[in-house]
Amino acid sequence: MRLHELFPADGSTKKAKRVGRGIGSGHGKTSTRGHKGQNARSGGGVRPGFEGGQMPLYRRIPKRGFTNIFKKEYALVNIEALNRFEENTSVTPELLIQSGILKKIKDGVKILGNGDLKVKVDVKAHAFSKSAKEKIESAGGKAEVI
Repeated sequence: MRLHELFPADGSTKKAKRVGRGIGSGHGKTSTRGHKGQNARSGGGVRPGFEGGQMPLYRRIPKRGFTNIFKKEYALVNIEALNRFEENTSVTPELLIQSGILKKIKDGVKILGNGDLKVKVDVKAHAFSKSAKEKIESAGGKAEVI
């Protein structure tokens, strides 16, 4: 089979509805919009969620909580992921991306204390958990906040 031999399966395609092309087409005059009314007008119609004047669902249901727009969203890295680096390496957010541990840095990098650290590394990150800082320092490395 070649590219020029491909065609859609039977019943999978529909002809476009060509409106406003004369009375004999069956889609002439009002162009399938009916007579007058809100939806017959150009630019007419109602917004999404409109329920004809009834109190819409998004206003009927109770609202709870709020979203803090100043919240920092950290890219999280567990301490065990740092074992892939060699001794005395300076681990920076850029190095974490290059090595494939992180895909992208959001508002910063936070190091968490899950797992064990077997190599001595100097870690530069935006935040550390208490246990992560202790594990880095007990392995002989440094935890530096940037």
